[in-house]
Amino acid sequence: MPDYLDRPGLPRLAYEQRDGAGPTIVFLPGYGSDMSGSKAVARDAWAETHGHAMLRFDYRGCGASEGVFGDATLDDWRDDALDVIDRLTQGPLILVGSSMGGWLMLLIALERPERISGLVGIAAAPDFTQWGYDETQRATLASDGLIVSHHPDYETPEITTQAFWASGQANLLLDGEIPIDCPVRLLQGLDDSDVPPSVAFRLGRALRSADVQTLLVKGGQHRLSRPGDLGLLLTTTAALTESL
Repeated sequence: MPDYLDRPGLPRLAYEQRDGAGPTIVFLPGYGSDMSGSKAVARDAWAETHGHAMLRFDYRGCGASEGVFGDATLDDWRDDALDVIDRLTQGPLILVGSSMGGWLMLLIALERPERISGLVGIAAAPDFTQWGYDETQRATLASDGLIVSHHPDYETPEITTQAFWASGQANLLLDGEIPIDCPVRLLQGLDDSDVPPSVAFRLGRALRSADVQTLLVKGGQHRLSRPGDLGLLLTTTAALTESL
């Protein structure tokens, strides 16, 4: 059972924390995902085996946390992550961000640069409100306030609100230099139908850090959750941790 972070006036956030050696690894799920996904669980199992500190949690409105998914924005979920980091962890961190979580890890690194020792993006999707919606979808958002889409990987429909989209547009990063200087590793599937590999290339160029590696996975799709994909995630994060 998860623990809960109480926040007066805000939804309680579900989390699971593992003590151990640092830097603490913080897992940031993707849009509509939670801390029980295969990548988060695999990361936590590795931390248990190796005696490493680990924190995973659910954003408001997701998983076991309180709140309503459709009421949340990118800013809200960034602030949720900052709350759990500031209140539950100490010392250096490695952020592991999946899809939208990869956007959030960048925003968090910009807010807490002194805490971040490294970043690992899994199909990181910064700026997806800019490149991920066509003109018809944008028009529907403007007129109806939300769009509902059906993703082949998920049973429930995916909801995007105008408020979330506007929040994303206010946090765009890829068109300028991203002043992050820590080591960064980007894992990207070449067959990803949600996040084009070109996004990983743009992100690698935009980051100010001189230590950025992009690992392309032939046949890899968006979720990168095949056994070999999970193995690559674990070895990549372990190598980054051991190099610090």
